[in-house]
Amino acid sequence: MISDVLAGAVRRPRAQQKRFKDRVRRAALAAAAALIAAAAAPAPAAAQLLLRDTEIEQWIDDYSLPLFRAAGLPAEQVNIFLIGDPTPNAFAGGLNMGIHTGLITLADTPNQVQGVIAHEAGHIAGGHTARSDEALSAASRPMFLSLLLAGAAVAAGAPEAGIGLLGLGQNVALANALQFSRGQESSADQAAITYLDGVGASSRGLIEFFGKLRNFQVITGRRVNPYLQTHPLANDRMTALERRATDSAHYGAEDSPEEIARLRMIQAKIKGFLQEPKSTFREYPNSDQSDPGRYARAVAYYRDARIDEGLKEVDALIGKYPDNPYFHELKGQMLFEFGRVAASVEPHRKAVTLAPTKALLRINLGRALLAAGAPDQLDEAVGAFNGALAIEPDNGFAWFELSRVYGAKGDLPMAHLATAESRYHAGDKVAANQFARRAMRGLPKGSPQWRRATDVIVATQGELPNFGAADNRRRRDQETPDRDRGPNDVPDPPFR
Repeated sequence: MISDVLAGAVRRPRAQQKRFKDRVRRAALAAAAALIAAAAAPAPAAAQLLLRDTEIEQWIDDYSLPLFRAAGLPAEQVNIFLIGDPTPNAFAGGLNMGIHTGLITLADTPNQVQGVIAHEAGHIAGGHTARSDEALSAASRPMFLSLLLAGAAVAAGAPEAGIGLLGLGQNVALANALQFSRGQESSADQAAITYLDGVGASSRGLIEFFGKLRNFQVITGRRVNPYLQTHPLANDRMTALERRATDSAHYGAEDSPEEIARLRMIQAKIKGFLQEPKSTFREYPNSDQSDPGRYARAVAYYRDARIDEGLKEVDALIGKYPDNPYFHELKGQMLFEFGRVAASVEPHRKAVTLAPTKALLRINLGRALLAAGAPDQLDEAVGAFNGALAIEPDNGFAWFELSRVYGAKGDLPMAHLATAESRYHAGDKVAANQFARRAMRGLPKGSPQWRRATDVIVATQGELPNFGAADNRRRRDQETPDRDRGPNDVPDPPFR
């Protein structure tokens, strides 16, 4: 198939040659990227999930934010995504970092996870994403040349030679790109030691984790060519790191028993939610009366629809730790999901009282209040969602739930405005524009809500289809603030 495309190139008119070369160049870049991805791709795994959990997010923040500051990064602007995947992995790009749950559950100590976070911070601080684009472009040049030479060979009647040239160019491009990636990994390793030293933490955890990674590679990829990996083999990285890490003044620092106990609780929660319940019950049998054992079983019972047994476990934890908001949150979630909505309100309310700065806890309370259906609780639900949005203003789900509360109250203009916000943060700019226009019809002109609806309209106007001059004039008239209109006199949106 490639040979046919290349053979066609020699028959194209001169005017089309530049466009064709651009297409081939893009194809070469795409092919190089695909080859690199294929070389580094792990074995097929279970489907990945993007997770949100206040307790786990807080635990990650406690270790990551000091490291980001030590790296000179805008710590509060780095987005961390928790990925439900059992493989021990993490990745970073731009101001974004992804952490697999497998990284957390495989760790023996918090310091091991801390070391990997420091490594990924090294990628972000080093601008490795942008530099990878440059390296990929440079690596694709041999492939691009081989494409042209192969095309000439095919056109000259030597398809076998053309295929050989093509394969040679791909191998050279792949080797160049992987060599650059391995250099980035080593650079991030060294940067990680600097950041860990900066926060007074040991580099031992990073080295220990590479030992775990080495064992993982032996089990899952003993025949993998080390030169066909974007990351150097863990054994090589450990040797390079140990020489510097052992000289650090903080190498002997250890996690406290409290920090290790906290990790065990996080691990139990993850396993309870993501493992099959039967696997959790095997790992945490009833004979295990530890806090992690109760936590894991409480979640597993909940997932196995054994709600009363799950409540018994979580009540035991609440009795021992009444000020832990996450146990109250779990109890509220259990009751809510199994139809005991009215009973779920108080545990969620208690969780918010104990951790008022956590948006997800406020969202849970708002949902419980709305579902309970008591008219006298709707105002409290509005307050819960608005409190969550003050913390996470881009939370589209919270905006959607808030629109439902306003709908239950019969306040359609505010329901439309909240829906507009929800659609905007979901990326549906056209629907956001429509609902913002509907909201304006019922909002007092000049009010903060009316101005917010106007902001949404202006921010989404460029996404609207072009309906022609008449519709454009109509939309322009709608947005002109100095027209002689009443506060609610706004024309219908151009489409519904």
